[in-house]
Amino acid sequence: MFELVEKIGKYEIVREIGQGATSKVYLGHDPFANRAVAIKVFIAEDAEQGATANGKPQPKSMQQRGFMAEAALVGKLTHPHIVDIYDAGTEGKLNYVVMEYVPGGTLDVHAVPDNLLPVNYVVEIVFKCVRALDMAMREGIIHRDIKPGNILITDAGDIKLSDFGAAVRARGNETSNTMEQTAEGIIGSPGYMSPEQIRNENLNHQTDIYSLGVVMYRLLTGRLPFNASNQLGLAYAILNTDPPSPSSLRPNLPMVLDDIISVAMAKDKHARYANWIEFGKDLTAAFAQLRAADELSTDSEQFEALRALPFFAEFSDPELWEVIRISVWSEHKKGSTLIVEGGVGDALYVLVDGSVEASLRGARINTIKRGGCFGEMSYFNDKIQRRTTTITATSDCDVIEIKASAIRGASDGMQAEFNKACMQVLIERLQNMNNRLALLKAGSDE
Repeated sequence: MFELVEKIGKYEIVREIGQGATSKVYLGHDPFANRAVAIKVFIAEDAEQGATANGKPQPKSMQQRGFMAEAALVGKLTHPHIVDIYDAGTEGKLNYVVMEYVPGGTLDVHAVPDNLLPVNYVVEIVFKCVRALDMAMREGIIHRDIKPGNILITDAGDIKLSDFGAAVRARGNETSNTMEQTAEGIIGSPGYMSPEQIRNENLNHQTDIYSLGVVMYRLLTGRLPFNASNQLGLAYAILNTDPPSPSSLRPNLPMVLDDIISVAMAKDKHARYANWIEFGKDLTAAFAQLRAADELSTDSEQFEALRALPFFAEFSDPELWEVIRISVWSEHKKGSTLIVEGGVGDALYVLVDGSVEASLRGARINTIKRGGCFGEMSYFNDKIQRRTTTITATSDCDVIEIKASAIRGASDGMQAEFNKACMQVLIERLQNMNNRLALLKAGSDE
């Protein structure tokens, strides 16, 4: 049994913060980076290694397999909604993985009937998991143990996927253009396992889609879709019976959520969502029915709105989430003034929907439509400057405002994408101006 020590590797141990079937987790301190970290410690067993059918060595212990799975991911999965894995090492009989410390706990506390989260928030959480697992899929990673206990919630209410100890790197399937993992023993949490996991079949990303569907069901209703007195009964139910619909357990739930969960949890994976993008699209469509008329849009709805705009076409997912976190969204009625000529400001704006007119000394000089940018010159000037034009809404419109100082304080990658996008706007405006001047010249020559 592992006794608490003061130090593992270069990391100072503060206290135990969690325990699983194959490991313990400690709060630690990285003296070099001067940050709190979570250290998952696996206790290596003395048992001999087994061998696969082809004669290659294979670790027998679950601890060793979990350690190897997470150690292989050090620095590879970088996403706003996946816990960062910083380091891995071995010290004596101890194998350990060093991860980002998320102090808020897991979603387990919100998976019971008397402590459920708002419905909109649940859909928001599932959408963020979809985006994170889509990125993992593109890296060839199947998590295999998606459950509320492996979804951390930050103090600010954001989420982080954790515990990739059961994850595997999948191999490409040329005939189906999917990623599959060869059956190697049943791994996962029984209540969240897909039918193909229980049958010990080859797995692809759709096993995680099924498990996330179960998570969504649990967070909306406070109970698992299948209940049984033993694991054999639970396995039979997962393979052969249909669960009650979420709305039958919580009558105020909209039917659209029943439909989404039904597809995600289809027993036949061919009837399930084929990929994470399809799952995400249905969640996005559900937002329109869930949101009250005067409610501000959610992070995920904002993400989908920005992803559809050419201005943000080259931004990666993490960079787009960063944009959302530093921007302010606002609605403006037709005829309202967004910027006044001669006023001061240090923000640029992107038009998410609607149209606006730019005027100089009362004369219209340009019309900007959905996806357009204005006020961008403030980004290229370190000082707050006077506006050179007036911007007036010519229709009801949605606009995001981003302070130039916030962009300059953002990640290098996001700044680079803003530079490219703003330069493209300026180039297009110069081209339009040249075309107009050429037309005017041609008219005067006639």
